[in-house]
Amino acid sequence: MSDLTRVACVQMNAGEEKAANLEKMERLVSRAASLGAEIVVLPEKWNALGSPEVFRAAAEPLDMGQSFAAMSGWAKQYGFSLVGGSVTELREGRDKLSNTCPVYDPAGRLVEVYRKIHMFDVVVGGQSYRESDAEEPGDGPVVCDVSGWTLGLTICYDLRFPELYRIETLRGAELITVPSAFTLFTGKDHWELLLRARAVENQLYVAAANQWGKHEAGKSSYGRSLIADPWGVVLAVAPDEDCVIVADIDKARMSSIRASLPSLANRQPATYVWPTDA
Repeated sequence: MSDLTRVACVQMNAGEEKAANLEKMERLVSRAASLGAEIVVLPEKWNALGSPEVFRAAAEPLDMGQSFAAMSGWAKQYGFSLVGGSVTELREGRDKLSNTCPVYDPAGRLVEVYRKIHMFDVVVGGQSYRESDAEEPGDGPVVCDVSGWTLGLTICYDLRFPELYRIETLRGAELITVPSAFTLFTGKDHWELLLRARAVENQLYVAAANQWGKHEAGKSSYGRSLIADPWGVVLAVAPDEDCVIVADIDKARMSSIRASLPSLANRQPATYVWPTDA
């Protein structure tokens, strides 16, 4: 198998109507396939974006949901691995929803599931966000193997927690995916900065598929979906529109960087003791 793999990030502006979002996404993943993508990353909550009521109405069980079935079908139809961004998952016996990222292999089989750990409970740009009102955090970090690469899975606000990225790196991650609906207010100052920092400090590739544009209730997403290499070089960035970006990621380049500047190998884990109140 070649060290080179083509990764695609799908950027879109999702609305409240699931059927319309599914139709739009189908066109975009077809575009990713036509560009030769072997791993395709979708944005956060691509099948419905809106109020807590919208998320509740769009929520699906993992084993029989329309959006989950569509993602499995796209992966099988086009023969690529699919990191399914995220959709709101309805789990039996739980009052709150999960913000869930499924991963499918080229045969359409479900490989792994990651549920967003960090809840976006903030006030930024005059807008209040309270994800924990309707959603519960996931249980822990997740890595998985697809298309010859070990992926670390994260979602949006997770980007601000570097310890999660380091844990996934130490578990073997070579590419970390960041499906997002990163806000316009924070994105203009922090999006590229944080993505490149996570790539540099962990010496791996980062592929971040973002929502873009205006949404309901005066909220906006920043867009500028981005793929960065282990040196922090931006390989591809999206314009402000529904689109697909692609980049070829290279294991040989990652290995060369890790060998010449061995910051991961030079770690001193015995000295890293958490404060008791951390």
